[in-house]
Parts: sequence; structure tokens; C-alpha cells
Amino acid sequence: MKNIFSPEAPKAIGPYAHAIQSANLVFCSGQTPLNPETMLIEGANAGEQTLLVLNNLETVLKAVGCNRSHVLKTTVFLKNFADFELMNKNYEAFFGTHKPARTTVEVSRLPKEALVEIECVAEIVKS
Repeated sequence: MKNIFSPEAPKAIGPYAHAIQSANLVFCSGQTPLNPETMLIEGANAGEQTLLVLNNLETVLKAVGCNRSHVLKTTVFLKNFADFELMNKNYEAFFGTHKPARTTVEVSRLPKEALVEIECVAEIVKS
């Protein structure tokens, strides 16, 4: 088991790694729409925040040689399920034809008042 920290991703705001690698699986901690330089939430709505979150996740995945096409499953946490369509539109645009398994839930609150948080599991594919 190996702790993964990406210097390009937003710093963890708690006592956790960006991800844990176990054999060929990568378990990414939830990412929010934090700007890695300012550590402030960005994005005016859940759709914009979704793209920022997914880009932060991909930054973490790159630290272990993965990208969005290696994602097996995501869990999406929405502050308001009324934002599902905004999130889903940009989520689909990000992944394109790749369709990881997904769970989406509404939660009462997210860190730093984010509207979206996403975690994922990816597979390291040896070529």
C-alpha cells in the first residue's frame, strides 16, 4: 500500500492522502472545486464546480500514471440534488464515451461549502 500526494492538486484539508495505491488499484479521496494555488472554492454553480473537481481528480490520478479512462467507479456527493442535471452534463462531457460505474447522493454539507465532491477508484493499467 502506498500513499499518493500530488504537488499539483489542492493540498489535503485534513489528515488524509490524495489517494492510496494498493496493487493496481487507486482509491482517490474526494476532491472539491478548490483552486490548487489559492485553496479557495471556484465555480459559480454545480456544473462549473463538477469540471473543476474532475480536473483535480485527474491531477491526482496523473501522479500514479493514470487518467480519466482508468476510472472504474465514482461517487458524486451533491449538496442539492436539484443540481443533478448541471453536474451530469459536465460529468458526461468530461468522461466522453468512457462510462465508469457511479453512485450519486445528496448530502447536507460539503467541505468549505462546495456544491460538489467526487471520489473515485481507478485501475493502473500496465502496458
